[in-house]
Parts: sequence; structure tokens; C-alpha cells
Amino acid sequence: MKTLGLIGGTTWVSTIDYYRLINQKTNELLGGLNSAKILLYSVNFEEFRPPVDPSDWEELTAKFTAIAQKLEHDGADGIVFCANTPHLIAEGVRQKLGIPLIHIAEAAAEEIASRNIKKVVLLGTRITMEQDFFKNKLIEKQIEVLIPGPEDRQLIHNAIFEEFGKDIFTAKTKAEFLRIINGLIEQGGEGVILGCTEFPHLIKPEDCSVPLFDTTVLHANAAVKFALG
Repeated sequence: MKTLGLIGGTTWVSTIDYYRLINQKTNELLGGLNSAKILLYSVNFEEFRPPVDPSDWEELTAKFTAIAQKLEHDGADGIVFCANTPHLIAEGVRQKLGIPLIHIAEAAAEEIASRNIKKVVLLGTRITMEQDFFKNKLIEKQIEVLIPGPEDRQLIHNAIFEEFGKDIFTAKTKAEFLRIINGLIEQGGEGVILGCTEFPHLIKPEDCSVPLFDTTVLHANAAVKFALG
């Protein structure tokens, strides 16, 4: 079994989910008292709050790279960013490592393509929705991407940082998300990517008329596949 190096705290809410899901999947596959071998580096998210403008990511890139290198030095065989947004810099960090970085968008794109879905809704931070790092992985699989309009992108972004990162999930915010999702389904969305690792606490499969793709679960499963492969 390989050792996974998790970079969490972005946010702590979903980092708990990563730890639980990776261990549950490992035990499901191996049985007995087997659990995952994990090195977890949990950051203070206030110090890692992601800028919307990619040109402002130089300092964060250096921080994530240093942590990933430390985990590699300490024995990790693969790196997992426990959030979608930091994958903006995943390719750059990969180049500085001697071990794999397991990419959340690659895991999602593979699953969506296997379901023969050709047009999908992508929800996440403004960075995830507006930049190419996630969308390009889908486009490589000939999957068309729908995102909300500017005002709704800002609403979603604000909810992540003002509510979800503090473990706050309200019926009012859920109603707004479902309004946005249903509008994009009407535009042809055949599935919805929950492209922020806190979203599954708000939106459940039974809330949606098309398949939901929980990136936390897909990423955790990809990490276990790597660890046990």
C-alpha cells in the first residue's frame, strides 16, 4: 500500500470527508482492520484564501509546492489537494515533485465520460468556474461545460467563503443553488459537477433531476486506486 500525502484545511469541513472516504474505501476493498496510510498537512485556510485572479497566485503556489515537497520528503508516494480550487496550480506543482499528484478534475472527467454524458454543469468557486484548469480536463473528453452567469457565479463564490467554509448550510442558500442548477439543466445540462468539496453537504442526489458528480468522492476513490494499485 502506498502512502497518500493529503494537503487539507481548504476547508477543514471537506478535509474530514476526504479522511473518512479514503479510509472507508480502503477498508471496503481490503477488509479486516485495513485503513489508508496517510500523511495529512492541514493548513490555516485564512492564510490560504485563494485570489480570484490567477496572476495573484504566486505566493500560494510557493506555499503549496513547499508543503507537497515536505510530504514527499516525509514518505508520501502521491499528493492529494483536498479541494478543487488549488488544482489551478496543480500542473506547476507536479513539475516540482518526483511523485504523482492525483488530479481531481481528471478523476471527474473520467467518470463523466464513462457515463456517456456530453454536456455537464460545473459549479465551484469563481476560479473553478471561470478558469480553464478544470474545464480543459472535460473538454479533452469531448464534454461540453455549462457554467452560471456572472451574478450567480458570485453568489456561489460568496456562499463558499461566507458559509460553507464555516460549516454553515442553510435552506435559503440551497434554494438559490437549486434555482441555478435547474436553469442550467434547462439549457441542456445532462449532469452536475459539485466542483467544490463542500457542496455535497448542501446538494444531495435526490435534489436533482440529473446525475450529480461529487468531486470529493471521485477524488478520494482515485486516491485509493492509486494507493492500492
